[in-house]
Amino acid sequence: MLHELHIENYAVVARLRVGFDRGLNLLTGETGSGKSIVVDALSLLLGARADAGTVRAGADKARLTGRFELSPSPELVAVLAEAEQELEDGELLIERVLQANGKSRAYVNGRPATAALLKDLSDFLGDIHGQHEQQSLFSTRSQLEMLDSFAGVVALKGEVAAAWRQWRELAKKLAELRGAEKDRLKMLELYKFQLTEIQGAKLQPGEDEQLEQERRKLVNVARLQESAATAYDALYDAGASAAAQLKTAVRALEELGRYDESFNAYRAGLEEARAAVEDAAFELQSYLDGLEADPGRLDAVEERLALLERLRRKYSKSLDELIAYGAELADKVEELEDVDHAAGKIEKRRAEAAQRYRELAAQLSARRGEAGTRLAEMVQSELGSLAMERARFGVGFEGGEAEEHWTAEGYDRIRFEFSANAGQPLRPLAQVASGGELSRVTLALKSGLLAQAPSAAAVPRTLVFDEVDTGVGGRVAEAIGRRLKRLSGASQVLCVTHLPQIAGFADAHYFVEKVESDQQTFAKLVRLGESERVQELARMLSGAEVTAAALENAQQLIVRKP
Repeated sequence: MLHELHIENYAVVARLRVGFDRGLNLLTGETGSGKSIVVDALSLLLGARADAGTVRAGADKARLTGRFELSPSPELVAVLAEAEQELEDGELLIERVLQANGKSRAYVNGRPATAALLKDLSDFLGDIHGQHEQQSLFSTRSQLEMLDSFAGVVALKGEVAAAWRQWRELAKKLAELRGAEKDRLKMLELYKFQLTEIQGAKLQPGEDEQLEQERRKLVNVARLQESAATAYDALYDAGASAAAQLKTAVRALEELGRYDESFNAYRAGLEEARAAVEDAAFELQSYLDGLEADPGRLDAVEERLALLERLRRKYSKSLDELIAYGAELADKVEELEDVDHAAGKIEKRRAEAAQRYRELAAQLSARRGEAGTRLAEMVQSELGSLAMERARFGVGFEGGEAEEHWTAEGYDRIRFEFSANAGQPLRPLAQVASGGELSRVTLALKSGLLAQAPSAAAVPRTLVFDEVDTGVGGRVAEAIGRRLKRLSGASQVLCVTHLPQIAGFADAHYFVEKVESDQQTFAKLVRLGESERVQELARMLSGAEVTAAALENAQQLIVRKP
């Protein structure tokens, strides 16, 4: 319940402090006097988007403060606790500061708060119903939200949304796999071919260098034989071979050493040289024995080298890189071949998620169907009390279980349907309701929704109706006033009205007017006493010139009982 509202430098209000009572609080005044400023300010306190253009001209900021009394329900306490806030003596002091530069700050009990917290708190503080909210009745999305609120299916909708998200994610993943099937098969074929080619080559690390060395030997076997034989003859086989010459020299030095021991050292060196020559000759002989032309082997080596060169050029990789790439290809082939198995798993999970969604969405649809019938009956009854006895209201359903209708909110498409006259079929509300009819449908819907979930709190919530009397008058206006009066028995009601038939039901009546001072315009709001109420209702009845008949009529409107 809103106890007090303080507005400073907002729109045409320089400074305003006003207290509100339980029951029905009515705001009246000339057109353009600023009556809706109170509603707009309250909207900001409930989390609406701020507009820097509403800061009063010449001021650097606007300040809006509301003092609310609330019942400490567990849900409210939880919301406040999550934001590290709490009730203070059963009250919340909510403040919005709007900077002229467009920035905005919010406070709860003097502590910084987010606009999101204000929106969360608005569920406990009140609702605002104005021209925008009436137009939202044309939106099927808004209609669905109202029906779901009436049906009390918030938790079930959460389950449906979660099931839908899981199904959609799996369906999307499966579609991506299937959509890429052509590319997958193409790549799998390529990788398999490359793997077969590389694995078939049976590559060995370093074999290219070994084969190149062997090829050089096989190509030059004649030259190698000639050179090896020449070296062998020179070292060992010829009559004047190095080995023979060294042998002769060793003997001569041995003879010299008998007479001069200084030559013994030279003899030892020559004996080592002779041994080295004989070893080299032995190796050359072995080399010559194993060296022979082998055209078949040469062809095989050259063919193998050609294969390695072709693979290196084709893949632009070295031999070692080719071997590593072969292992990589094996992994890729295995991965791509496993897609079918993975797709099967995803398809199974998708089917399970779809079944889960169907079951939950069916429950939601059934709850909505039952609630739609009750809401239609309740709204039609309310319309009867609003002087629309022949009007009919219904909730139409479309959609279905086919996947094309699935959404996070279920598979139902609903629309509010209306007929103002007997014998006329129900048609979408947006197509047939006039401004006055829409005002009454709005009030009937809100009354029905409130009746469905009456507050058990000791402190009532605040309901704000801004120009709910649009397009009506006379008997209809009186019916709306009676309905507002009834609503105020369970909720604090604030209502902006132009009609005296409604204003007469007020428990507290406030008059808004614009005044000029020092070439500036200001809005003032005052609470009217009984005699002042009579004067204001008479003005509303007769215009600028208040007549005795208007005063008498105004008095009758005030003493009238719901």
